[in-house]
Amino acid sequence: MRVSERKRVRNKSVRTLSKSSITKAERLIFSGELESGQAAVATVVSVLDKAAKKGVIHPKNAARRKARLVKKLNEAQAKTSAEAE
Repeated sequence: MRVSERKRVRNKSVRTLSKSSITKAERLIFSGELESGQAAVATVVSVLDKAAKKGVIHPKNAARRKARLVKKLNEAQAKTSAEAE
């Protein structure tokens, strides 16, 4: 029980960081700030990869979250470029 509690406390900060960084990146993408959104997505990818490497989340869970976020970014960029033309 003590070991699982230590792991839970350690993993909680990693989970919180990943969730909050995803939310921040999505907020930037949907508000139309694509340059800062791209930087935020790069940060999210790094955070999710580290979480998967540490075993906090499953590697496929990290891959799925990254794919969904990059898809949102690409769709926003495509919409912006279509409106510019």
